[in-house]
Amino acid sequence: MINKLKHYSIKEKKDSGNWILIDAEGQTLGRMASNIAMILMGKNKPSYISNDITGDFVVLINASKVKVTGKKYFDKEYITHTTRPGSTKVRKFSNLIETNPEYIVNKAVKGMLPKNKLSARMLKRLKIYSGSEHPHQAQIDSNSKEVKSDN
Repeated sequence: MINKLKHYSIKEKKDSGNWILIDAEGQTLGRMASNIAMILMGKNKPSYISNDITGDFVVLINASKVKVTGKKYFDKEYITHTTRPGSTKVRKFSNLIETNPEYIVNKAVKGMLPKNKLSARMLKRLKIYSGSEHPHQAQIDSNSKEVKSDN
């Protein structure tokens, strides 16, 4: 007798998912980033599967008004290098929040996504804006919801 187990694989849907608007004003960076990562992965849905993107699109506004706890505002450093000798660059959080706040949130969310081939596709669904204006109002009006954090 041959045991033939039926294996069902859910194909990627044509439906691109909902659009969720998150206001970062006054929210803690790490807690907000973990909530965004869960939404991008789709873990907040009953239809979650680990080998496909089932998450929603996230539009984050007011990224420049995100907060951090403790002394991180002055002490936290972002280190980049190009593997060339002497190319290490160290940038402080306090400088980056004024010049490039999108980078800070993007890096925090990227660190909380799974380290596989899907993470780059998930990260493309995150749209970050430092101000309160964004060009995705049509998508958000049609089929979305605003998320308030519990901070």
